[in-house]
Amino acid sequence: MAVSEADVRQALRSVKFPGLGRDIVSFGFVREVIVDGDHVRVAVHMTTANPDAAATVERHAREVLEALPGVADVELHVETSTPGTQGSPSEAKRLLPGVRKVVAVASGKGGVGKSTVAANLAISLHRLGLAVGLLDADIYGPSQHVMMGCREQPRLDASGCILPLESHGVHLISLGFLIDPDQPVIWRGPMVMKALQQLLEEVAWGELDVLVVDLPPGTGDAQLTLTQQVPLAGAIIVTTPQDVALADARKGLAMFRTMNVPVLGVVENMSAYVCPACGHREPIFKEGGGRRTAAELDAPFLGEVPVDTAVVVSGDAGTPIVVASPEAPAARALTETARRIALALGLQPAAAPASTARSSTSS
Repeated sequence: MAVSEADVRQALRSVKFPGLGRDIVSFGFVREVIVDGDHVRVAVHMTTANPDAAATVERHAREVLEALPGVADVELHVETSTPGTQGSPSEAKRLLPGVRKVVAVASGKGGVGKSTVAANLAISLHRLGLAVGLLDADIYGPSQHVMMGCREQPRLDASGCILPLESHGVHLISLGFLIDPDQPVIWRGPMVMKALQQLLEEVAWGELDVLVVDLPPGTGDAQLTLTQQVPLAGAIIVTTPQDVALADARKGLAMFRTMNVPVLGVVENMSAYVCPACGHREPIFKEGGGRRTAAELDAPFLGEVPVDTAVVVSGDAGTPIVVASPEAPAARALTETARRIALALGLQPAAAPASTARSSTSS
C-alpha cells in the first residue's frame, strides 16, 4: 500500500514535544515532507533551549515513520535553534535589541489576578529606578491599557515601528490598543503566534532594563511562541491559595522548566483579607498554598499579596494600587516582590522606591 504525505504528517502527530502535550506538527516544527515511493524524507526544525529535545523527537519520529505501512526507507533530519536566534544573526539582533531582560508573568488558569500583578510589578520595578516596559500579550483578554489608564492610540515612528505609550513611568503596548474592544478574539494557533510575533518585532521599545510580558493563562500558543522567540531571563507564576489554582500553577511552572526558562518564583495573590479597621487577617481562599507549592517544586517564593478591594477599584480606574495607595498592605507586598525580582535578575534596585512624582499617566 502506497504511503502519502498526509499519512506521514498524521503519523508525526503522535510525536509530542518533550514534556508537553502538543505534537511537532501542530507546533509547525515539521518543515518538509517528501514521499518517493516507499522512501520518505522529513525535515524538522525546532526552536528550543532544551539540549535533549532533538534526540528525543528524532527517536520517536523515526519509530513512528518506520512503522508506517508502505515505508521501506526513512531519511530524517532534525535541527534546532535556541530562542532568539532564528533566521540570520542580523534578524536575531533586531528582536528586542535594547532590552536587557525579558520576564514573563504567567498563570496556570484565569481569574488569579495575573494581569493586576504584572501591572503593579512593572510600576514597582520602575520606581526602584529601572527602565521598564510592559507588553500585554494576553491575546484573548488584553486589559493592561485599562489598568494602566491609557486611552490613546499608539503612533508609528518614521520606520513604521509602533511607539509604546507611557503610563506611570512604564512603556506600554497592549493588543487592546489594536482591536475592537466589543469584538471577541477568535483566533486559531497560527494567528495567535503571528500576533505575538508582530508585537515582539514591530515595537520600538528603546533601551529597557526589563520588559514585563503579561501572558494569557494556561500553556498554549502565546507562551510557547514567546519561549521560542525570545531568550527569557525568567518567568513568574501567579496563583491563588486554593487547590485548583495551585494544580494549574504547577503545570505552568513545569512548562517553563521544560523549555529551559528559569522560574524566578511564585507569587500568591489574594492570600488573605486584612481588615483595614482592626488588622485581622482572614484567609478567604485558604492560606499558604503558594508557599507550599514553591517549596515542593523547589522554586523561590516571592511573596503574598492580600485581598484588597482597593486593588480592583484602582485597577479599573487606571491607577494601580502601588500608585493609588502605596502604603496599603497589597501595595507594600507588590513593591517588595518587585525588589526580589530585580535582585534575582541581577538588576540592583535603588535603596528605596522612587517618588510618586516621577510617574506620569497618559489619559
